Amino acid sequence: MMKPQQPLVQGLSRITSNLYISSVLAANNKFLLSINHITSIINVSVEVENIYYEEIQYVRVPVADTPSSNLFDYFDPIADHIHGVAMRHGRTLIHCVAGVGRSAAFCIAYVMKYHSMSLLDAHIWTKSCRPAIHLRNSFWEQLIIYEYKLFSQNTVHMLSSSMGMIHDVYKEEAH
Repeated sequence: MMKPQQPLVQGLSRITSNLYISSVLAANNKFLLSINHITSIINVSVEVENIYYEEIQYVRVPVADTPSSNLFDYFDPIADHIHGVAMRHGRTLIHCVAGVGRSAAFCIAYVMKYHSMSLLDAHIWTKSCRPAIHLRNSFWEQLIIYEYKLFSQNTVHMLSSSMGMIHDVYKEEAH
């Protein structure tokens, strides 16, 4: 099992040896990108633009931070891209606006697929690396479906509550 890493520099959080997550501000900071040896940036937003640096490969996943946004169809291609960059000894930075929702969902999907972690463990891992993450319920629902696709079982479930559907992660983390 991997050990949680502390962010190397304010603004970027290290998820694995080859995957980082940040806000758009850090993603556009050439110094941070350089000292962390980032070779690929994935922007999972529609709201923000990157500053393009010549030596970095850019990928855009145009998803809005709304309950109706479809992340699921991008989980495999983005996880495969991150893995491909790692196989070439590169490092990927994934970001949305704040680096807490959409980008976190993609980090979790990658960790599930390429580090064979359950959704519950991938969430706990990612949150230990970047405590500020907070996913919409609709992103949880899509990750639950993705976990079932990968492993034919689920470790996180959506429960009916007085506030509507919620995930059971925090209940599970307490046990």
